[in-house]
Amino acid sequence: MSSNANSVQLRSPFLPFSAQCEASSKSIQFIKRADKDTLKSIFLKYASVESNGEFFMTPNDFIRRFLGLLPQQNYNEDTVKLLANVVDTTKDGLISFVEFQAFEALLCAPDSIFVLAFQLFDTNSSGYVTFDEFQDVLQRTELQQHIPFNFNSKFILLHFGKNKQRNVSYTEFTQLLHDFYEEHALQAFSSFDKANEGFISPLEFYDIMTSLKSHLLSDFVKENLVAALGMKQVSYPYFVAFISLLNSMELVKQIYSSATKDDLDMELTKEEMLREAQKYTQITPMEIDILFHLVDIRRHQSQSGRIKYTDILAMTPLDLEKLPFRIQAKALQEKIHEQYAGHGRGIFIQVLESVYRFGLGSVAGAIGATTVYPIDLVKTRLQNQRSGSYVGELMYKNSFDCFKKVIRHEGFFGLYRGLAPQLVGVAPEKAIKLTVNDFIRDKFTSKSGQIPLWAEILAGGCAGGSQVMFTNPLEIVKIRLQVAGELALSKRIGAVTVIKDLGFFGLYKGSRACFLRDIPFSAIYFPCYAHMKKLTANETGYNSVGTLLLSATLSGAPAAALATPADVIKTRLQVVARKGQTTYSGVTDCARKIWKEEGGKAFWKGAPARVFRSSPQFGVTLMTYEMFQRFFYIDFGGRRPEGSALRPSIEETLPPNPDHIGGYRLALATFEGIETKFGLRLPKFRSPQTSA
Repeated sequence: MSSNANSVQLRSPFLPFSAQCEASSKSIQFIKRADKDTLKSIFLKYASVESNGEFFMTPNDFIRRFLGLLPQQNYNEDTVKLLANVVDTTKDGLISFVEFQAFEALLCAPDSIFVLAFQLFDTNSSGYVTFDEFQDVLQRTELQQHIPFNFNSKFILLHFGKNKQRNVSYTEFTQLLHDFYEEHALQAFSSFDKANEGFISPLEFYDIMTSLKSHLLSDFVKENLVAALGMKQVSYPYFVAFISLLNSMELVKQIYSSATKDDLDMELTKEEMLREAQKYTQITPMEIDILFHLVDIRRHQSQSGRIKYTDILAMTPLDLEKLPFRIQAKALQEKIHEQYAGHGRGIFIQVLESVYRFGLGSVAGAIGATTVYPIDLVKTRLQNQRSGSYVGELMYKNSFDCFKKVIRHEGFFGLYRGLAPQLVGVAPEKAIKLTVNDFIRDKFTSKSGQIPLWAEILAGGCAGGSQVMFTNPLEIVKIRLQVAGELALSKRIGAVTVIKDLGFFGLYKGSRACFLRDIPFSAIYFPCYAHMKKLTANETGYNSVGTLLLSATLSGAPAAALATPADVIKTRLQVVARKGQTTYSGVTDCARKIWKEEGGKAFWKGAPARVFRSSPQFGVTLMTYEMFQRFFYIDFGGRRPEGSALRPSIEETLPPNPDHIGGYRLALATFEGIETKFGLRLPKFRSPQTSA
């Protein structure tokens, strides 16, 4: 047992390469290696044997206590020893820390499931598999005990030589293991076909499939194996085609996706599937016939002659997402996408992405504005109310008094006076704000996904400034309609009347105050929102609908409150002054006169109403915008919104045991893959003879 090696050999030197959890410095790391000291502390936690000051794990320590496999009380001790043997390269019955660390690195190899199977058969760690080793391991499996394999067959002689003395290398072994189960099934068919007629009974077919090919059977297929046949005998071609179909279910998914252009709700006829399958030589018409026959059974003999993606899923046995190579590939794909998101995209694609965001932002803005419009109306009327020496009795005492009086004198729909022009303008206003903010943030976001605070503020400020071209005309029309309800007019004032009275340039009256309000608001709001999302996200970085709404709403409070003085000035400039009220010539003149006539408190009029209006409005708007981006996701090659990963993260695919770090996060998936992918089922329980 070697424990003083400077570098860890991950596989036998006979193997052509060694496993690495991390790629070279120039490539992307997808499963990070465990820290040596942390791994050592975990090893010592489970090691129960001490010899000459060094600690070791027993097979039971590693397989049952650390990995959590075979937890049964009457577990099979031979299986535990055989599984632990893949780690114990010195074959002394104990696992040193060096061996423990080496196996952690091995688990990160893209082909770790094949390497594990190879080391399971290479019982003496020679770097090759002999015939005796191959036979010995297989004879321990439940499969061999039920349907024995003929180890004197031509198949064995072709792989191990006529004298069975040829040693099989790792790469040759991977093909041997792949072909073995096909050969075993064919031998089983021949053994049941006593008359050599090329037929077996449905029950014999069921026995072979559930014994030799159970790892390929989904629950639906297993329950309907006999029903799929009726009382008919199973021919050899049908037998081969059935197995081939189950082996090719991932390819069937590809054929379906290609034919439907990834529309997973579309139904295909048998003819359409056959036409598309001609592009793939691995699928035969007989396999397509079997596939559609199973679909008819699943649909209770409706014989619709059509197939959907859900039908294919019902027949797919392996949960590939839980196999180690798929976990690694998914992690690598996410890393690559994060590093290169937004790079190498043409102008046309970026324009399309902005148009897409603009469309979603328009709808989200309209929804947000409608939700809080009554609060906005109350805020506007309070801000327009003068309290100086030239004004008579105040119309409203506070926000709640204003709300009650509007309903009393103008009815419920009086709370929505001016909503129509608001919706016409708010859609492009919110859309351009959201689009510009996202666009500029993308430009300043590094490959690692980081963006400096100053860039966040700049993006928000630019977004606020860009919206004024829509905001100012919208605001001035909306405000004049909202305060019109206070006047006793014989003729109802509409948006068209206001626009005619103002003219084109009049629509931009008070635009400087609008800039003064909107730029600081957005410069405060968007950075706050981005950081609040991170604070409220769960441990995997995912934001639910609730956390999105909370983040967006809370971020609106400081932004709305601090921008209130500018909003008061803008309102005074844009509203039509009544007889006896002070008039203003510009931003500076307005600010000076308000201070002189009404005092500093006047600049904060309507601040609570503004906060209660802006916070929930932006809460609803941003939440809707982000959810739209999830539900109607289009990949333009850029970054997805932070916290929007709807699928389970890599971490959720992996075991919850906190001691499974580094490559050991893939350990359970790899060991289970030996059984689910290759059908290598070792006895889990102690045999009656052994227990006796």
